[in-house]
Amino acid sequence: MVRFIFHRLLVALAVLFTVAVVSFSLLHLSGDLAIAIAGPDASAETVEQIRVQNGLDQPLLTQFSHWFWSALHLDFGRSFYFENTVMELVGQRMPITLQLGGVALLLALVVAIPLGVMAAVFRDSWIDRCAMFISVLGQAIPNFWFALVLILIFAVGLKWLPVAGNSSWQHFVLPAVALGYYAMPSLMRLTRSGMLDVLGADYIRTAHAKGLSAFKVVVKHGLRNAIIPVVALATVELGFMLGGSVVIESVFSLQGLGQLAWDSISRNDFPVVQAIVLIIAVFYIGLTFLADVLNAVLDPRLRSK
Repeated sequence: MVRFIFHRLLVALAVLFTVAVVSFSLLHLSGDLAIAIAGPDASAETVEQIRVQNGLDQPLLTQFSHWFWSALHLDFGRSFYFENTVMELVGQRMPITLQLGGVALLLALVVAIPLGVMAAVFRDSWIDRCAMFISVLGQAIPNFWFALVLILIFAVGLKWLPVAGNSSWQHFVLPAVALGYYAMPSLMRLTRSGMLDVLGADYIRTAHAKGLSAFKVVVKHGLRNAIIPVVALATVELGFMLGGSVVIESVFSLQGLGQLAWDSISRNDFPVVQAIVLIIAVFYIGLTFLADVLNAVLDPRLRSK
């Protein structure tokens, strides 16, 4: 087990370093950062002054080494647009994004697991077909379009929930539904697939033969084993949600990390953009690593791979 964890940790660190190199390179390949910061109407003297002030006149390898070393110490510099340091901005916005991702994942699990169980128990019935229809629809509909539909129905039409902001729990309902609905199909299909495999096992037939109730057989004996891969997938889905919150937070004007990323991109605030890309990558890689460890703990056969 220790060898397995060490191997997965090395892979995670290698992926993290690759993400850092790619994010740094893409920003510099997009054009002259000094001109982007100064603006198209700035004089040549102003552009050169900005280039020197931000170390953009140094070789790329030197710039990357300095940036990556500072990032390891959680020092991403100061924002070009805001007056705060990058870590102050991230610290203010991160709790909102984490709260949104956590609630969205919880909603997805609450809907996906029972729906997947019922689809497996009543295989090829109208319940199964409805569940698969919801699953296909969830991945076919863009989340920003679904978010706009929710706003039109529940905020504009029925006036049950607020449209934008994050001052109360009501403000997180529609964004969490829009974000969680996109993650629900994969969780539901995996639950259904796992339950179908489990329900055909010998110990399930033995449990039925002993006279146990159908509910106890499905929940206590079936779901307990079928839920193992779902737990691992849920951690990965949380990483997807954190990365995909940019669109949802922009639609609902939630002042989280996604909204900060959108504002920073539109204002050429490169230190903030680089920091957000790296921080989201750290969360996603960490959650993927956690999913691998959970899989190995729940299924010892994976430890030898």
